[in-house]
Amino acid sequence: MTLTTADYDTIVVGGGPSGATAAHDLARQGHNVLLLERGFRIKPCGGAIPPCLLEEFDIPEHLLKARIRSARMVSPRGDSVDMPIDGTFVGMVDRDEFDPWLRDRADRAGADVVAGVFKSLRYEGDLVAMTYQTKDDNPRTETVTARSVIGADGARSAVARATIPDAEKTPWVLAYHEIIEVPADQNWDAYDPDRCDVWYQGRLSPDFYAWVFPHGQNASIGVGSAHKDFSAKASVAALREDVGLTEATTKRKEGAPIPMKPMKRWDDGRAVLVSGDAAGVVAPASGEGIYYAMLCGRLAADAMHAFLETGDVAVLKQARKRFMKLHGKVFWALGLLQRFWYGTDKRREKFVAMCRDPDVQTLTWQSYTTKKLVRRRPFAHIRVFFKDVAQLLGLARA
Repeated sequence: MTLTTADYDTIVVGGGPSGATAAHDLARQGHNVLLLERGFRIKPCGGAIPPCLLEEFDIPEHLLKARIRSARMVSPRGDSVDMPIDGTFVGMVDRDEFDPWLRDRADRAGADVVAGVFKSLRYEGDLVAMTYQTKDDNPRTETVTARSVIGADGARSAVARATIPDAEKTPWVLAYHEIIEVPADQNWDAYDPDRCDVWYQGRLSPDFYAWVFPHGQNASIGVGSAHKDFSAKASVAALREDVGLTEATTKRKEGAPIPMKPMKRWDDGRAVLVSGDAAGVVAPASGEGIYYAMLCGRLAADAMHAFLETGDVAVLKQARKRFMKLHGKVFWALGLLQRFWYGTDKRREKFVAMCRDPDVQTLTWQSYTTKKLVRRRPFAHIRVFFKDVAQLLGLARA
C-alpha cells in the first residue's frame, strides 16, 4: 500500500546514532526516507561503545579511537579502584566522526540527508505535513509530506512535545564535556590512554559523576548533573586541574540535556514514533547511550516498516515493548543504583569500595560488553546481592 501523494514514506528528524540507524534500515527496506539533521551538531558524549555494537550494527573498526582495557573509579576521598576488563574491551569513538559516518551510510542506502531545523508538523488526512527551515547559503522554509515520522531529535524532542502527551516531563541531566589534545609529556599516573576514569565526588557532581575518557590522541573530560544551579564548566576545569590537563589544547566544548528515564509512551497512536534520546533510552547511573540509541533506532525502523506495510497503528507500540523486554530490567536496576548510591559522598565512598569485588567486576563487564544479563553464574549474583545489602546496612567497611 503506497500513497503517491506523499513526498516520503518516513521523515526521520535527527541524524544522531538513533535517527541515522532508523533511516538506514528503512531505506534498505525500500522505503523513501528523508533524514533531517539540524546542522550536524556534535552531542557531548564520552564515546564508549560495547564491542557487540560493532557486529550488531556492522560498524568498521577503523572508527574506534581507543580500546579501553580497564576503568578506574575514584571515590570522594580520592581512593581509586581499578576494574580490569579481562578478555575484551570497551571501544571509544568520537562523535564528530562516528555520527557523520552513520549519516553517510544512510545516504548510501538511499535516504535523502538534509540539513534543516524542524519547525512543526500537522496531520493532513492520513499524511503528516512537516515544516522545516533549511540550513544553507539561502535559508528558506520548506514543507514536505510523509506517511510517517520518527522523532530522533534529542532529550527535549520537539517532535515528541508536539505529538505525545507529557513528553516534556521526561527527567534529564545536563551533560557537558571538553575534547582536549593529550600532550605527549602527560603524567601517565594521572591519565592512561587505555583506561576510563570515573570520578564519584560531590564536589564535581552532586548527583551524577565526572569522567576522563581517552579518544586516542584526544580525551573527553566531562560531567553531568540534574541540578539547575550546577556549574558544569567549573567542574570540568577542576577535574582538568586534578589530572594535569589544564594547559592541554581544547578542541571542542559541547553541552546538551541527556534523558534519564524511558518515556512511558513512544508513539502518538497515528503515524509518529520517537527514538533514541527522544524516547529516553539513556541508561541511568552510567549515562550510556550510543548502543541503546542505535538499538532503539533499529526497533523503531522495524515497527515503522510494519506500519507502512499494513497501516496498523498498533504495531508502532512494538518498538517500546521490544526494547523494554530486552533492557527494561537493567534500566530499572540502574535507576535504583543512581538514586541511592549517588545521593551523598558517604554512599559514593561505599559504592566505589564495592567495585573492588571480583564478582562485581566480572558481572559488570560481561553484562556491559555483551549487553545481556549474565545468567551463567547464579552464585556470583547471590554473592553480589548479599554484599550490596551489607553495604546498605553499613555492615561492610568502605
